[in-house]
Parts: sequence; structure tokens; C-alpha cells
Amino acid sequence: MTELAPLGRRTAVEFVGTAALVAVVVGSGIQATKLSQDVGVQLLANSLATVFGLGVLIALLGPVSGAHFNPAVTLAAWWTGRHGGEGPSLREVAAYVPAQIAGAIGGAVLADAMFAQPLVHWSGHDRSAPHLWLGEVVATTGLILLIFGLARTGRAHFAPVAVASYIGAAYWFTSSTSFANPAVTIGRTFTDTFAGIAPGSVLPFVAAQLVGLVVGVALVALLFGRPTPSGEDVVVPHGEHHLAASGR
Repeated sequence: MTELAPLGRRTAVEFVGTAALVAVVVGSGIQATKLSQDVGVQLLANSLATVFGLGVLIALLGPVSGAHFNPAVTLAAWWTGRHGGEGPSLREVAAYVPAQIAGAIGGAVLADAMFAQPLVHWSGHDRSAPHLWLGEVVATTGLILLIFGLARTGRAHFAPVAVASYIGAAYWFTSSTSFANPAVTIGRTFTDTFAGIAPGSVLPFVAAQLVGLVVGVALVALLFGRPTPSGEDVVVPHGEHHLAASGR
């Protein structure tokens, strides 16, 4: 088993990785709206950039922190680690989650700066509707099931491709376009651009994501059982909680 990097370094990686992810999502959305007036083309460009960017970030940063970039994933890893697996401590959770949120905000501001947008302009893109919340439940459930299912079946090395591919697909098959990430949801309130979300829409979205987290963890236990030692910490060390993950 590979030795863990110091917590400070892992936390910095979570900050930088989440910032980069949000910069990709927001920046590609701004670029897409500059190049096309067709909403379908805009979403296609945004989703493709996110797939490629996310896959690269997981492959690059996963070996250091696990490339969670997502409080839902960090919390799921902590919870499953308490019940028969190896997961992050509360101290690690307390370090990762604020870093992810701060990184998401920083990434949105950076994207706005790159495209000469106001650095902080609250989004006016209202996303308040029950069918969108259901979409977030489904998106987050699928993400958690995928990440921890890969870990339970010894296929963690597929995470960069599998997770990025799932998020790309979920852009299109979920009504919410698959945020599936509380930190990214908060960060995207800071940009009044294609990828933004109005501050008033955040709490229901995050609540739906937490419901998806619970359902996803339950499905992992139902479908794959308790974790067993495998000797294969492919993406990163330290068991399930350092399996590369994300959501956007």
C-alpha cells in the first residue's frame, strides 16, 4: 500500500483540483455561448470539455488525494469507512470539504476573469423545480454507486475514464444536467453565465445531492456487500476513500 501524502498536501490538491474542475465547467460554458447560439451545441461543448477535463484531473491528482473534488464523495467514503472499510477520518473530512468549497468558488471566479466577465456576479439562472431535484438525486446516486462499486470490484484503475464518462452521460440523461456535487453547486452561484445556478436554487439542489448520497451508499451495500481487502489501491492509496471521484 502506498504511503499517504501529508494531509496539508492532500487538502491543497483537493482545493486546486476542484478549482480546476469548476474553471473547466464554467469556462467552457462561457466559450460555448460565445461560439454558438444553439443551446444544444452549447451543452455538447460544455459536456465534452467537462469529460476531458475531469478525466485528466482524476488521472493526475488521484494518486495524491484521491481526487474527490466533491463533499458527497468525501462523506460517502467516511461513512462506508466506518462500516467495515478504510475511510477518511473526521479530521480529513473537516479539511477536505472546506477546501473543495473554496476551490469551487475560486474556479468560478478564475473562469470569469479569463473571459473578462465580472469576477463575482450572482447567477440569475433559476433551477428550482421538483423534476430538477429528482435529476440531482439520480445523478448523485449513480456517481456514488459507480465510484464505490469500482472500488468493491477491484476496478479502481478505470476511475478516470469511468467517472468522466458517467458525468458526460449524466449531462444528457438527467433533467438537472448532473451537478452531483455540493461544492461545485455553491461555486457556480458566483458566475452569471451558462453554467451558473441562482443562489436561491442551491439548498434544494444540495439537499437532493445528499439524498442521492444516502441512496447511493445503500445501493453499494446492497449490490456489492461489505468491502474486502483487495491489495489493489490502483488509483490512489488508502483504500476506498482515496478512489478517484468527483462530479461536477
